[in-house]
Amino acid sequence: MNPAEIAARGLAAVRSGRPMVHHITNSVVTNFTANVTLCLGAAPVMAPCVEESAEMARHAGALLLNIGTLDPATVRSMLSAGAAANAAGIPVVLDPVGAGATRLRTDSAALIASELDIRVIRGNAGEILAMAGAGGRVRGVDSLESLDRRVDVVSAYAASSGSVVAVTGAVDLVTDGTRAVRIHNGHPLMGRVTGTGCGATTAVACFAAVHDDPFEAAAGALACYGIAGEIAAGAASGPGTFVPLFLDALAALDEETILRRARLEEIR
Repeated sequence: MNPAEIAARGLAAVRSGRPMVHHITNSVVTNFTANVTLCLGAAPVMAPCVEESAEMARHAGALLLNIGTLDPATVRSMLSAGAAANAAGIPVVLDPVGAGATRLRTDSAALIASELDIRVIRGNAGEILAMAGAGGRVRGVDSLESLDRRVDVVSAYAASSGSVVAVTGAVDLVTDGTRAVRIHNGHPLMGRVTGTGCGATTAVACFAAVHDDPFEAAAGALACYGIAGEIAAGAASGPGTFVPLFLDALAALDEETILRRARLEEIR
């Protein structure tokens, strides 16, 4: 099966299975990522309180942990929910927002990754290089890095961590340490509104909930997400009109469009 077919089948599986995706995420993007989940065909729930996060995780198809608005209580809730998900065999997806920018973020992301079995880590180049101990530079939550000549570092980190690593940017990279693919779908407008990176992690979690292979889930999710961005950008007049058009494009995405527009490049 070629990569475009994997993406198309992944989206079909999300829409037929309608998995619940439990988000412990940041307050900036809650509404947007809930809408991304719905537009892909899955069901969102946000239950950040430690008194219920583990219980909710046991009922989910996937658990998404996003450290964008971080405090120690949130980390405790993430660890509790993650342990419950691990025990139940439910995939956990980590978004290490701002790792490399402050000690709290860097240390918290490292703690979560070390304590839990993380199926996929999705971040920008600076965040992932910081997670890999390769000196990733981040300003706030924005990457000051690119992956030029550093794919081997990301691949080695994926192999050593046991997690699929998905790096998003102008060109996305997904690797499990053995396989690697570049995804050329997307548009610069996606970087001019809040939440599109976090929404990419949501897409990965939706696909991971219905796919046994996290590498294929991440690659397929990011291809579909990028295609929707391209379609929305073609009709948008700027960032303000882009967001509703993006959600519409995500909801309308179909197999024919994915097969026609997906641009995935396997790295050998």
